[in-house]
Order: sequence, then C-alpha cells, then structure tokens
Amino acid sequence: MSTAILLLKNIGKIFETEELETHALKSINLTVNKGDYVSISGPSGCGKSTLLSIMGLLDVSSSGEYFIEGVNVTDLSLDQAAEVRNAKIGFIFQSFNLIDELSVFDNVALPLRYHADKPNNATIKKRVIECLEKVGLSHRISHKPNQLSGGQQQRVAIARALVADPAVLLVDEPTGNLDSKSADQVMDVLDQLNKAGTTICMVTHDPRYADMARTKVQLLDGAILHSPGVKLVG
Repeated sequence: MSTAILLLKNIGKIFETEELETHALKSINLTVNKGDYVSISGPSGCGKSTLLSIMGLLDVSSSGEYFIEGVNVTDLSLDQAAEVRNAKIGFIFQSFNLIDELSVFDNVALPLRYHADKPNNATIKKRVIECLEKVGLSHRISHKPNQLSGGQQQRVAIARALVADPAVLLVDEPTGNLDSKSADQVMDVLDQLNKAGTTICMVTHDPRYADMARTKVQLLDGAILHSPGVKLVG
C-alpha cells in the first residue's frame, strides 16, 4: 500500500491588497506518496512557487488542509512549522544558497548541527561523507563553494538537503542557473536518488525535466490541469 508523505486537500491561496484580490491557488488536491517523483510545471505566474512554498511550510494556505505523514500541519505556529520543516523537508533552490565562508563539509553538515536529535561529530562526519558520495563530490569536501562550478554547487546543495534524511525533497527550479551539461548532471543525480527511494517534488519550467518525473502535475491559473498519473484527492 502507498504511504502518503504529503496530502493537500482543497488548498487555496489568496493574496489581498486594498484594491485587489488575487487567487494564486484554487482547490489544489494532490497526494505525494513515499518514493514518488512529482514534477510541477506551468507558465510563469501559474502558482508553482506559491504551491511549493505552502508544501514546504514557508507559507500558509488561505483555505484547505495540509498533512505531512498523516499529521495535519495546516494551522501550526511559526515555531511548530519550523520544527516540522527541519525534521521532514529537504530544500533545493535555484540559487544554491550555500555559505561562501564555509567548506563543502560544513555547508552540508549545517542542517544536522541544528537538528533536534543533536547528532555527535562522528555521526555528522559519516552522514556528510555518505551524502557527498551520493552526488559524486566526496573529493571536494574541503573546498569552498566559490572553488566549484555551478553544477557542483547545486550537487552540494542536494547533499545538504539529504543529510538530515528528510521525508521529501522539495526542489525549486534546480537547473535555472546552470548550463545544459551541468543541468543534465544535476537531473541525473535527482533521478538516481529517486530510483534509490528518495521522494521528490520538483517545480520546473523545462518540459524535458518535467517529463523525467513519474507523476506530472501541470498548473494553469492556480489550478491543476488533469493529466494521467496525477494523484488527486477529495
């Protein structure tokens, strides 16, 4: 039986100003099961980034319910949301978000240093090396980010997202700052991780990379267009 990692029920998001009400998301129903590889695509302004922000507990919905591993996280406080986010979600961003002053090792180790389980240094070292090996960069462990290519930096960011063993990776335009060769290498790493069991939900504007996912979700004007393989709920 499939196990739902993320479950969104009738999620809506409205942005309001004094003059305008914008419906960024409309009745989003979606299930991401353990081991899934989901791509979310659509034209600029369709709600992709807003949806990923809600899934990552970086933003809150205006309506509907959201569950992570069966727990309702719709109305968490900021502190509670941060705790769940740190424990359950690994993020990969277009801009890498590495800290230039830190080595590759220390960048990847960062989530573990703030983890609720407070692992010891030996455990941190073992886990960091494991994750860098998964992305083919264990030989760069002592380098600084500015000594690496863009593609290598993104692979370090993937290792950092993996290091705390999250329930799901949320990936936002991972190839947006990369040349085509580096982008293909990054996407190959994500594909191999998914084949090894990592659950991935990825926003991408590139149809080639969207097609690499096993489940393809297309958004238009804040709503999901029905397509084969999309797991809807409600």
